[in-house]
Parts: sequence; structure tokens; C-alpha cells
Amino acid sequence: MIDLVKRQLAQSIDTMTRVLRDETTHTAVVEAGRITADAMKSGRKLLVCGNGGSAADAQHLVAEFVSRLTVDRPALRAIALTTDTSILTAVGNDHSFDHIFER
Repeated sequence: MIDLVKRQLAQSIDTMTRVLRDETTHTAVVEAGRITADAMKSGRKLLVCGNGGSAADAQHLVAEFVSRLTVDRPALRAIALTTDTSILTAVGNDHSFDHIFER
């Protein structure tokens, strides 16, 4: 079991090292942040979704925008599309789970 933990940690470190060295990723993250900030500054709302564990990540991200991240500030307009189980399951059942975020 310890070997499994070590392998998982090594894999995570390897992934983070590759991301750290990849200037294309840095540029993409900065650009995505700029686009998001510009949209939110102009009054638009951030809609975030994910599947499985990424749904939890989406909810966490939105919580940081609505509540606060590191400093007190006004709430930012953001919604996690994964939080309304009634809509998700209704659309999935009535249409297709492949299309739950389209409506």
C-alpha cells in the first residue's frame, strides 16, 4: 500500500513539474483568467460545470467567487450548474445525460 501511495505522489509531482515547465499552459491560464475577469467586470455571470469530482471542483470555485478567496470584497456573479439535482436528473431522464448542461 505504501508503494501505491508513493507512486501516486510521484505521478502528481511529475504532472505538476510538466505543467510548471509548459509556457503554453501558463499563457492559456493567464488568458482564461483575463477573459473571465473582463466578462465579470462587464456584469456577466460565470457559469461553471463539471462531472464527478470536477462537479465538486466547480462548486468550490463558485463558492470562492461568491464568498471570498483571500480578501473581503463584494460577491462576484457565478453559478455552479451542477448544484440543481432536480434539473440535472429531469433533463437527463427526459432528453439525455449527454445534454444536461445545454438547457
